[in-house]
This record gives sequence, C-alpha cells and structure tokens, in this order.
Amino acid sequence: MDDKKLQNLQDEAKNLRRDILLMLSESGSGHPGGSLSAIDVIAYLFLAEMRYDPANPGWEDRDRFILSKGHAAPALYAVLAYRGYFSRKLLKTLRKLGSPLQGHPDSRKLPGVESSTGSLGQGISVAGGIALAGKIDKKDYRVFSLVGDGEIEEGQVWEAAMACAHFKLDKLCLFVDNNGLQIDGLVSDVMSVYPIAEKFKAFGWNTLEIDGHDFNQIESAVETFKASAGSGKPTAVVCKSVKGKCISFMENKASWHGIAPNKEETEKALEELGCVETLEDWLRED
Repeated sequence: MDDKKLQNLQDEAKNLRRDILLMLSESGSGHPGGSLSAIDVIAYLFLAEMRYDPANPGWEDRDRFILSKGHAAPALYAVLAYRGYFSRKLLKTLRKLGSPLQGHPDSRKLPGVESSTGSLGQGISVAGGIALAGKIDKKDYRVFSLVGDGEIEEGQVWEAAMACAHFKLDKLCLFVDNNGLQIDGLVSDVMSVYPIAEKFKAFGWNTLEIDGHDFNQIESAVETFKASAGSGKPTAVVCKSVKGKCISFMENKASWHGIAPNKEETEKALEELGCVETLEDWLRED
C-alpha cells in the first residue's frame, strides 16, 4: 500500500471513530468498545475494496457485508453515512424512538444494511447463505462478514463454518474481531475459543492471522482471499484487535463493552483523536 492511500485510510478511520463516539454520546447508550475494535476492518472494506452503489443499494452484483456482531452497529452506521447511504445528520438519532438507526442493524429500515443482526452467531449463517446463492446463480459478488471472538462461543457459528466449507464457498471472507474481551470479561475465562485460526482450518477454511488495526495487513489478507478464488475454501481472517482502540481510558476494558461515554468522556476522547469538531459543534449542525 502506498503512503498516500495508507494516510487517507488512517485519516478516514479517525473520523469514523469520531462519529462513533459522537453518536453514542448523544444516544446515551450503545457499544463503544467493540465498535472501535472493528472499525478499521470495516473501513477498509467499504473505503478500499467492496463494490457497491449507495444510489442503488439493491444492485444485484454488489459485494455484501454482514455485521454478525450487530451490537457494533455504530461502526457500520458511521461508514454507511460516510459513503453516502444517508446523511451524517441521521447519526444524531441513534437508538431514538422511530429512528432507522436502531441499537442493532435492521435491513428493513436502513439502506446498506444487508441483514438484520444482533442475535449472536447468526450472521455467519446469513453470509454463508448469500454466498451459496451467489454460487448457484453464478454471480461474481463477494461476501464479507465480521464476527466477534466472544460471539464464536455460539455453536451455530461452527455449524455454519462446517456448511460453508462443505459447499465450497470460496467467495466468502470472514473476519474475526479478536479483541479478547466480551461483556463478562476475558474470552479466555468466559469460554475459551482458542486457538481460533486452527479451529477454522480444521473446519476446512483458509486461515490468516493479522493485526486488525494495520491497514497493510488488512489489505494483504484481502488480496490473499481474492487469490484463493477457485480453491473451494472460504477464508477466515483472525484479527488481533484492541477493544476501545485509540481511546486510552477505553482500551482493553471490558467495562466499555456496552456503556456510552458521557459528555466529558466524549470530549476527552475527541481530544485524544486530535479532532477539531466538538460534541457541541456537532449538535449545533443543521
């Protein structure tokens, strides 16, 4: 990746982190930790890789993205607004009565959301089904999905993993957001899922392990996935990440799984990101 592209992605990811914090602060509820750990992967896919058209969300040949860990919806909403699926102003309505930006993504209410998710473990099944439909219909679209490491404690994930390998869904790429924490603490303490890559490999997947915040490594993983077309194997990318990434008082803290920052905490976080725009500035925008 050249320096200009890398700098652009880093700048855009910073702005997306800003919007995640702003909307959560205004909402007073939501999930910052897992949104901030996943945003770099989501940003890369939407800003540098996937084929889609915000003016035509139902375009038949678009690539699909399924956010299986639906509680990280603020990360998806921030990217969709940035790419023009809807106005950034709508982010102010997160989790408010009547808003299409619900606490978990609802595909019936918001363009760009491919599937309603939130019941953990189900997104990989949806992604596999879409990939299988594409294979049957001889379509070229790719399917990307993102799951949490706590989420893969769900048995349905492994049933889906087995099915995806069985049906040779090599246009499916799954990212595992391995931040090591879930709402009750360390994943390794609650119900260890390790070794993650070896498990997916045993289920018949191509597997990679990367730093989930390094855009060069994310790009390399995507290129490896693309090169595997025709292999008959889906790809799993285990992304070592940091819950609450880039916000010092949130990083590696399970307590920030599902608690929104207050006004003071938000301003401190924005300052750490180096953002000029404050919460009050954002709220005053028409």
